[in-house]
Amino acid sequence: MIREACAALLLAAATPAAAQQICASRDVLVDSLSKDYSESVLGLGMDSEGNVIELLTARDGTTWTLLITTPDGTSCVMSTGQSWESMPQTLAGRDA
Repeated sequence: MIREACAALLLAAATPAAAQQICASRDVLVDSLSKDYSESVLGLGMDSEGNVIELLTARDGTTWTLLITTPDGTSCVMSTGQSWESMPQTLAGRDA
């Protein structure tokens, strides 16, 4: 549902001013992604603006979603995709 809405918005946006994001409370978005796509949080971090960035993926890697949550608590879907593949962490370009 969210993914289809994202695709429709991206196709409908003829100019940057027309571009829209899907935003809601974090709980609503995470719950929907969990129910509709079996996605859960793989990792998160905070950017220099105080926003929390989260990557959610399906366990089998079929789908992924990038969320941003602002300090006021609003969460927005920033990007979605398919075929996520986790890579092992490396240290200085070498396998740890």
